[in-house]
Amino acid sequence: QVQVVESGGGLVQPGGSLRLSCAASGSTFRDVDMGWYRQFAGNEQREWVALMRFDDSTGYGESVKDRFTISRANAKNTVFLQMNSLKAEDTAVYYCYLDEKGNSRVWGQGTLVTVSS
Repeated sequence: QVQVVESGGGLVQPGGSLRLSCAASGSTFRDVDMGWYRQFAGNEQREWVALMRFDDSTGYGESVKDRFTISRANAKNTVFLQMNSLKAEDTAVYYCYLDEKGNSRVWGQGTLVTVSS
């Protein structure tokens, strides 16, 4: 069974940085895309943040472009989200996801990021 587990959330001051990790297990990691969404308090919709495709190409949401960077560990079962120049409006629960061809999307439990002074 494929699982993903996020870590690295916490409290950070505006302008600060934080790095989130997402570790996956149970997958063959062939043709796997992994990425991040976030969900703001009181909002049922999740906002797409970043994507690492199986071919190592990346994509970013407009609101985080140039501030966030997604990367992958050599083992390919872990992705990271480096978040710089954080703003109060980045406060959200960040969810990692994994897409493997032929299977349903797998979500993590989420990790809370709070940007506040």
